[in-house]
Amino acid sequence: MALIVLWDIDHTLIDNAGVSKEIYAAAFEIVAGCPAARPAVTEGRTDRLIMREMFQRNGVDEPAWAEVEAALARAGEERSGELRKRGSALLGVRDALKSASAQSGWVSSVLTGNVAANARVKLSAFDLDSLVDLSVGAYGADALERPHLVDVARRRIQRDRGLAEGTPTVLVGDTPRDVEAARASSAHIIAVASGVDSPSALAAAGASVVLPDLSDTDGVLGLLKDVERG
Repeated sequence: MALIVLWDIDHTLIDNAGVSKEIYAAAFEIVAGCPAARPAVTEGRTDRLIMREMFQRNGVDEPAWAEVEAALARAGEERSGELRKRGSALLGVRDALKSASAQSGWVSSVLTGNVAANARVKLSAFDLDSLVDLSVGAYGADALERPHLVDVARRRIQRDRGLAEGTPTVLVGDTPRDVEAARASSAHIIAVASGVDSPSALAAAGASVVLPDLSDTDGVLGLLKDVERG
């Protein structure tokens, strides 16, 4: 038996308390040399898409992605202390991640719109980074659109962890875009209404399982095992 579990980060595992928006604003200023008049629009998008749209909305030519990614990583690292001070791990997250990581044959990683450096910053701020296998996650530099990240993670896990093609995959996330990414890639979805989207909005996007949070560790683990068993 085997299972791939891919966790979203912002508003699924952690509350970033507005620090993410500050990272985008700072990265924009680093690259453009001036503050953004119009802020980033996130809504579950990848960092590549967020920054592309931010440049467009502010009338700035889009720089090379390597320059933007470096600016995002610098801005994230500079705000790691502020994130620890203002943010928090969400209810039940630590126990849910521990339980998933302890299951034989499972690979528990992340699928996030954040670039890899900032995914690590955000998780390490609350000592969650050791509870997921970040080396085989899928990140905001890997694709423009979120659904494409699922196959990125699958390929990495199959290559580096030896899981067979066709191993069932579960996304755990808080936005309709997480739901859409799962449905577009034939993955299962556990939607969590711990972000700004309501349970009804997540259900309307196609989620058949919507939890209020991850506080019921046994319940979360049971849902994951149901997918593993098929």
